[in-house]
Amino acid sequence: MAIPLPNLSANPLVGQPMNHRFGVFFLAHGMIPNPLDIRFQEVSGLEASVNTRDDPSAASSLAQKKIPNGISYVDLVLKRGMVLGSPLRQQVQTIFNDFAFTRSDVLLTIYSELAIPTTTFFFHEAMPISWQMSSLDGTSEEFLIETLKLTYTRMRLLTL
Repeated sequence: MAIPLPNLSANPLVGQPMNHRFGVFFLAHGMIPNPLDIRFQEVSGLEASVNTRDDPSAASSLAQKKIPNGISYVDLVLKRGMVLGSPLRQQVQTIFNDFAFTRSDVLLTIYSELAIPTTTFFFHEAMPISWQMSSLDGTSEEFLIETLKLTYTRMRLLTL
C-alpha cells in the first residue's frame, strides 16, 4: 500500500508548508489514510524503556544483576488544529459518546528536506484514551488546538 507524501508546498492554495516534515497515518481496517488526519503540529511521547527486575540467582548482595522484564511505552500525544469532518474525530466522538472502542495501527513517518521518508515509527493497535480542546478565548486569534492521547500495544522503529 502506498502512503501519500505530505504536501511540502508553500503555495497557500495547496496548503501550509510542512516545515516539521512528518506525517501521522492512521491505518484503520487496512484502508488508505484519510488526508484530513495526517497533519499534526506536534507529536510527543516517543519513548520506550526496558523494565528490569533483580536476578534472584545473583551470588553477591553487593552487586545485583538486572534481568530484562518487558518493555513499557509512554502514551503518544498528537496536537493539531481542530479539523471538522475528520474520520479520526468521528472515532474520538464515538469513544467518548458511546464508549465504543476501535483500535488502528498508526504510522509516524519523518521526511528529509526532499520529502524522502527517513525514519518510521509503527504503533500497533493504537487507541485514543484522552482528548482535550484548547481554551476558548473570544479575544484571541489563536487556532483551536485539539490534543489526542493514544495508548498502543507495541512500537517499532524502522530506519529506511
